[in-house]
Amino acid sequence: VWHLFVIRSNQRNQLQQYLTNHQIQTLIHYPVPPHLQKAYEYLNKKPGDYPITERMAETCLSLPIWPGLKDVDVAKVIQVINDFK
Repeated sequence: VWHLFVIRSNQRNQLQQYLTNHQIQTLIHYPVPPHLQKAYEYLNKKPGDYPITERMAETCLSLPIWPGLKDVDVAKVIQVINDFK
């Protein structure tokens, strides 16, 4: 079952705001990499230890996806993203 449709953008926060301004809800599901979360402090990892993971956390954005999403809504998401500069 598909439950997330994740994209990456170097302008993630700006894109998220742009989509919000166009009434398209997005989420950032994993804003903090696991090795920097409190639950994993015992591993003694610090920022920079896993640069790829950290970059993913900074650039990933989840777009709307659910079984009832209409084709017209999908087209709107595509158009708004394509219009983003």
